[in-house]
Order: sequence, then C-alpha cells, then structure tokens
Amino acid sequence: MTVSTENAARPVGMRELVVAAFFGPIAQTLARALVPLRVPPPALVLANATVGVVAALALGRETFVLAAVLLQLKTILDNADGRLARASGRVTLLGRYLDTEADLAINVMLFAALGSVTGQYWLALAAFCALTLVLSVNFNLAKLYAVTRGEPVASPAASGARIERALAGIYRVFYAPQDRLIRSISAARLPRILRDERDQDRRHAASFAYHDPLVITILANLGLSTQLVILGICLLLGVPVLYLWLVLGSLALLPVLQLRREWRAKRR
Repeated sequence: MTVSTENAARPVGMRELVVAAFFGPIAQTLARALVPLRVPPPALVLANATVGVVAALALGRETFVLAAVLLQLKTILDNADGRLARASGRVTLLGRYLDTEADLAINVMLFAALGSVTGQYWLALAAFCALTLVLSVNFNLAKLYAVTRGEPVASPAASGARIERALAGIYRVFYAPQDRLIRSISAARLPRILRDERDQDRRHAASFAYHDPLVITILANLGLSTQLVILGICLLLGVPVLYLWLVLGSLALLPVLQLRREWRAKRR
C-alpha cells in the first residue's frame, strides 16, 4: 500500500535529508506538543491539506513567495501527522489512506497551477505522472527492502468504517495498479538473473544485493518533502517551469537505479 514513505520508520541513513535535518525535528516537536491536547491525527492531515490548497491557489495567482512558504508549512504538517499518530497510539488505516489521498489531491492542484502559470499544460501533466511514479517506486522498493531483511511491515487493521472503505476504493483505483506493476517488475527481474545459479547461499546473497540500500536512499531523497523544497526554491527564483523539467529528469533515474540493482545481484 502506497500510503506513506514512512521516513520515520527507515534507518537514519536512508531517510530524506531535508526531513532528517530540518522538517523531522520540527514535526516531532509539534507532535509532542499536540499529544496532551488529544488532537486526532486526521485533523492534522486535514490541516496539511488545507494549507496545500491555499498554497496551490497562491501559486495559481503567481504569488510565488507565499506559495513557497506555505508548501514548507504543509511539509511540516505532513511529517507531523504520522508522528502524532505513533506518539498517541492512534495509527489507523483511515489516517494512512487519508494522508496519501490528501497528498494526491494537493499534487493535482499544484501541477494544475503550474500548468496555468507556465502555460505548459502537457509538460505539467507529464511531470505529475512522473512524480507519482517516482513516489510509488520509492515506497514499493522500500517495502520490498524491508521484507527481504525480515523487518516488520504490518499495516493497521481495517475498521470497516464507511469513509475508510471509500478511501480504500480510491486507493484501489489509483495506486494499487502502480503497486502491482512496480512489484511485479522488481520480482520478475531477479529470477532471470539467478536462473542458472544453484548455490542457495549465493542466491540469498544476490537477493540481498538486489535490494540495494543505496538505491533506497536515493529514492528516499526524491520523496515528497524534498520535491516541495525544490518547488519552493524554483518559485522563489521565479522559474516554476524549471521544477517541471527537474521532475521529468528524476524519472530518468529509475532505469539507471534498476540497472545498478541488477549489476549488484549479478556480482554476487
């Protein structure tokens, strides 16, 4: 489930640098302050979404400095909701779906605004699709990395609530096909590499090498928090179209990273 990249659950060296160095500590402080107030984590998700909507509107009106600042505030709130859920013992499937789909809705608005202010609607659409794919690859390969190393990847139990079922339905339409495609491609490549290898120890070592921590780290640093920092910088410089090209450029990294994974597996 592409509900979150879960920076907080990754080893320190494999998290987004901007989160580990800046947004994470601020978000953690905010979450700790909200725990005694019994603020429900979904309320923070809705606050995050509201700030994102205002940022997209500001971007569409070409108020670039305001949009850039609001995007960083959105990132703080986005990093705080999961921390609040864990700190208060209220991690729910509803909250995870809500978080993911709120980010999706805000991304749609941001790229629509970018298309409007640049006049490059097709470029904005292509960049939106590229970013969505990069974020999905990030999430799924991180989960496969954890599974390979026997790390826990449990998801909260479903509550059966109507809104949770509705959000799950949206997820199945938009994200589930991407998850299946990414995981099937990843799973299919390794057996081809190992088809002539009979030694079980070497097969096991190749599997570990294939799920490469460097690749996971690079993908983590293409995450949404980093993306919004880069977008903010482009807005402050007055060149929003540059961000669209940078997103498309990040897409070109995916085959390179896959080739690295396969090279490492073959070496083992």
